[in-house]
Amino acid sequence: MKKNHTNEWIRALLAIFFIFGIGATFYIFSKELKDEADKEEASNKKIKLVNNNKEYIAQKSILDSLNVLKLEYDVAILEKTALSQQLAFEKKNVENLMEIIKASENPSNTQIQIFRKQLSDMQTALAFKIAEIKSLKSQNKSLLTEIESQNVVMYKQKAENDTLILKQKKLESTIKDASKIVLNNFKVIALREKKSGKEQETDKAKSTNKLKVSFSVNGNAVAKTGKRVFYIQVLDQKNTVLGENKLIEFGNDKALVYSFIVAADFQGKALNLYGILNSDENPFKKGTYFVNFFDKQEIMGSASITLE
Repeated sequence: MKKNHTNEWIRALLAIFFIFGIGATFYIFSKELKDEADKEEASNKKIKLVNNNKEYIAQKSILDSLNVLKLEYDVAILEKTALSQQLAFEKKNVENLMEIIKASENPSNTQIQIFRKQLSDMQTALAFKIAEIKSLKSQNKSLLTEIESQNVVMYKQKAENDTLILKQKKLESTIKDASKIVLNNFKVIALREKKSGKEQETDKAKSTNKLKVSFSVNGNAVAKTGKRVFYIQVLDQKNTVLGENKLIEFGNDKALVYSFIVAADFQGKALNLYGILNSDENPFKKGTYFVNFFDKQEIMGSASITLE
C-alpha cells in the first residue's frame, strides 16, 4: 500500500512537471511570437518613417525648385518684352502650385510624382520663353542696327539733298540776279516849248511846260526779252502824285501809284528811254519835284529838279 502511495505521488509530480513544461514551452513560444511581431511592427514603423522622411525631402526639394523658378520668372519679366504678360501669368501658376504643395500634409508618392511632373513642365515652359526672349532681343538688336544704318543713309541723303537745294537756290538767285535789267543815268529836266515848237531847257516854274525824264537800260543777254513797261512816279512839293495818278496792283499785296509809263521792246541790248509829263491845265509851281523810276514794284532809281 505504501508503494502504491509512492507511485501516485510520483505520477502527480510528473504531471506537474509536464504541465509546467507545457506552460513554459507555450510561454516561450508566445514570447517569441510577440517579439517577432514587435520587431515587425518596429520595422514597419521605421520603413514608414523613412518613407515619410523621403517624401518630406522630395516635397521640400520641389518647393525649393519652384521658388528658384519664380525668381527666374521675375528676372525674365524685368526684360519688358512682348512676352511679359504671358510670363506674369505663368509665374502666377508657379505660385499657385507652391501653395498647393505647402497645403499638402504627408503627400503620397503619387502626389510627389505629379508635383515633379508639373515642375518639369513649368521649367520647360520657362526655358522656351527665355529662348524666345533671346531671339526677340537678337531680332530687335538687328532691327536697331538696320534702323541706325538706314538713319545714317537717310542723314547722308538729306545732307546731300539740302546741299543740292542750297545750290539750286543759289543758282536760281544767281540766274534771277543775272537776268535782271539795270537802270541808270536817271535825269529830269524842265522844258519850255516855244511857239515854233522848239524845246528849250529852263529852271523857271512859270516857263516850264513839261518835265522830261530819261534813263538808260543796260544790255543783258540772259534777261527776258520782249515788251517791258517802266513806271514813272512824279511827286510835287506836297507829295502828290502828278500826271495820270493811277493805281496798279502786282498780285503780291504790293501796289503802286504812278504818273505815266514808259514802254520799250527790250531785246537784250542797251536802251536810252525817256518820258514826258505835260503841265496841261495845271502849271508847274515853284519848288522841288521828285521822280522815282520803277520796274514793276521795285524802285530802280530816282532824280529831282527844283524850279524857281
